[in-house]
Amino acid sequence: MLKHLYIKNFTLIDTLDIELHSGFSVITGETGAGKSIILGAIALLLGQRADLKAIKQGAEKCTIEAHFDLSRYQMDDFFTENDIENDPDDCIVRRELTASGKSRAFINDTPVPLSLLKELGEMLIDVHSQHQNLLLNKQDFQLNVVDIIASDKKELDSYQQTYTDFRKAEEELQELQEDIERNRQNADFLQFQYDELTSANLGVGELEELEQKSETMTHSEDIKSALYTTENALSSDETGVVSLLRSAISAMKGIGQVFPDATELYERMDSAYIELKDIAEEVSAQMDRVDFDPAELDIINNRLDKLYDLQKKYHSDSIEELIAKRDELQKKISNIENSDEALAELQKKTASLKARCEEQADVLTRLRTKAAKQIEQEMMDRLIPLGMPHVRFNINIQKGALERNGHDKVAFLFSANTSTPLQPVSQVASGGEIARVMLALKAMISGAVKLPTIIFDEIDTGVSGKMAEKMAEIMLKMGKHERQVISITHLPQIAAFGTSHYKVSKMETPQGTTSYMEELSPEERITEIAQMLSGSDVTEAAIQNAKELLKVK
Repeated sequence: MLKHLYIKNFTLIDTLDIELHSGFSVITGETGAGKSIILGAIALLLGQRADLKAIKQGAEKCTIEAHFDLSRYQMDDFFTENDIENDPDDCIVRRELTASGKSRAFINDTPVPLSLLKELGEMLIDVHSQHQNLLLNKQDFQLNVVDIIASDKKELDSYQQTYTDFRKAEEELQELQEDIERNRQNADFLQFQYDELTSANLGVGELEELEQKSETMTHSEDIKSALYTTENALSSDETGVVSLLRSAISAMKGIGQVFPDATELYERMDSAYIELKDIAEEVSAQMDRVDFDPAELDIINNRLDKLYDLQKKYHSDSIEELIAKRDELQKKISNIENSDEALAELQKKTASLKARCEEQADVLTRLRTKAAKQIEQEMMDRLIPLGMPHVRFNINIQKGALERNGHDKVAFLFSANTSTPLQPVSQVASGGEIARVMLALKAMISGAVKLPTIIFDEIDTGVSGKMAEKMAEIMLKMGKHERQVISITHLPQIAAFGTSHYKVSKMETPQGTTSYMEELSPEERITEIAQMLSGSDVTEAAIQNAKELLKVK
């Protein structure tokens, strides 16, 4: 339950710091006093997107913090799975907004993403506002109510996993069918391309090798001339470097005994001689290998032209890419040849998953049908005391196409009297009747879902005083079953039933208008309810009437 709420610099609120209690609490106040502001702050705690305009004018930072007692709600798994420290007696949720545009969320002082704050918020508080009555128009909401009472989460999760697999298989089947059709239309062309690339006998590194050979043969005369000049410089009998170096070595060797330094020079020159002689022999061999053959050059250039044309045609930058293209074409052709087998296998898989979906959806239908009977009876039991003695409430379940939640189409049918045929509740119920229907649904759901706190925002709209008392009794009863129920109301009949009573007011200060909330004492409650009965001019009769509503002697 929500046990403490702190709001700082949020719209018209300067500072609000208040304790809240278990059971049934009511919040009253004049229109525009700031009740919706407090709900807006709670909505931010539940993960709603922030609006920087919500920061109080002139403030740099807005803080909203709530403390919850979760000791009776077995929520340890959430904190363990998300690696957040957990104190069930004091769970702290905080949201901070800055004027610079930053928004931060915390759970027990651990920074968390907004999505995680929203996930926890949905487990902590259910805020029912007037616009939520429109949910009765939504088939998904009605189905969700049935699922809650059916306690079919395990079966629904299992179905949804199968349905996800089924839809994925359907998409794969459609893609395969489209690929097969597309490839079959292009089969001859694909085969032509494959044959062309295969007949080219492509080899890794071939292009670079041929380009080098072509370059060498094209410049063979220049190469041979340079090699000849080099060989002559190295190996000429009279002026060649090798011959002259050999003579120098012999000379130095001859004076080695009388000039010791010559030995080291001789050895160094001898090493150079061996290397130069080897180079000269290699140059000579290269001269013999370099030859210009026009016919061979034509063959090489024709092969290069062929490879260049293939690269251009298939938008490839290398022979390796052409080889990859060839292998890809081979795979496509193979898929076409084996497509009937692959298609049949995927069709079988899809049909099997669909059959499993239907079976699991049938299980859901049986559980929902059983729950629907329970809901119908319980809604009758709840609505009759709320001034609908002839009410009829029926849940119609029709089979439709497989969808995310099964194949059931659910419609809540309603009639407030015996002369009116059953029709969709949102089409025939008045505003006051819808308010009572929604309260009855919430009361029923709250018995199945262990939600710590439920807030009703003016659910009494369009309801008479007598019926308001009945609705208050229901909310009071809801608050006695390990649950905190808070009602924002304009009706004194509902306000009088609260075990705790809070009032929202606003006042003018030198800094501007400020909203605040305070818990009323028993004496202050009498005055507040008297004002709700008679307006600002509180009469003695209104005071007595308020005491009667509060059962004060």
